[in-house]
Amino acid sequence: MKRAMLKSMRRFGVFAAFRKMNKHKALIVTYHRFSRVEDGRSTSADALAEQLAYLKAHYSVVPLSEIADCIANAKPLPSRAAAVTIDDGFRDAFEIAFPLLRANRVPATLFVITDFVDGKIWLWTDKLRFLTSRVPSGSARIKFRGYDNSFKLDGTFSRLAAADSVNSFLKTLRDNDKDAAIEEIAANLNISLPDLPTDEFGPVSWDQAIEMDRAGIEVGSHTITHPILPNLSDEHLERELTGSRVRLETVLGRKSNLFCYPNGSYDHRARLAVAKAGYECAVTTEPGLVDSQSDPLALCRIPAEMDLDHFAQSTSGFEQVKNRLIHHQ
Repeated sequence: MKRAMLKSMRRFGVFAAFRKMNKHKALIVTYHRFSRVEDGRSTSADALAEQLAYLKAHYSVVPLSEIADCIANAKPLPSRAAAVTIDDGFRDAFEIAFPLLRANRVPATLFVITDFVDGKIWLWTDKLRFLTSRVPSGSARIKFRGYDNSFKLDGTFSRLAAADSVNSFLKTLRDNDKDAAIEEIAANLNISLPDLPTDEFGPVSWDQAIEMDRAGIEVGSHTITHPILPNLSDEHLERELTGSRVRLETVLGRKSNLFCYPNGSYDHRARLAVAKAGYECAVTTEPGLVDSQSDPLALCRIPAEMDLDHFAQSTSGFEQVKNRLIHHQ
């Protein structure tokens, strides 16, 4: 929807009407990366500050654990409840988001990948972003087991689009096959892939995570290595879920029962494994608001937007109504 129309709709209270209609539902917002200035890819510091002010003005912002507790124990959700979540645990969550969350006294949940924070790995999806950023400008062909595509790489966004295309295919592969494919891609492109992430893709430290946790930013699990859970064997699935929870409890010195599905990917088997591993709340990437009948181990979320007008639209529930109408046409 065009920005001018969205601005008019926000000004004339269209989204306010939808917020009122959904006041007994809970909003869970998803963030990933943050930047000092607008870059078209991450949530800028100015955009985050504006969105936090918007949430404080129109919602009761509570910890995710409070929403989960209400659902699990059949208690009414707080009126106009909202929760903020941040996936993956990149360093910019501490350097950029945390000061703004703290200054605005907004609670949040940070889902971390424990081996990533431990300095053992970097996110496999970022490996493709690293590789495509290093390919010389011009046409590039990326070919490996079952995938063959050519890209014109002439700027940041074309390189990110190429990485996203490859990552979408990699998500369909089993974990070992995926890792082997990434090594094959790097070799074919004649680019050396570092063992650990460069600064651009670096994680928070455990000291930073502990500081955030003690300041009202709940730190939850996003697995050990961020695999696609339905692609894992039962044994590997259990290891990713239990190992990350135990690591978090050891470091934080408290019970850890909040979980985020990597890539939002889950199935019945993964959900059962999450419950068996001791988690009481798990979030997906399925868009939507949450009500008292929602599954606490499969909670919907709304992705954050780059600007306030789109943010107001998506968080109000307007987007879901619009999509339902389009679907039923």
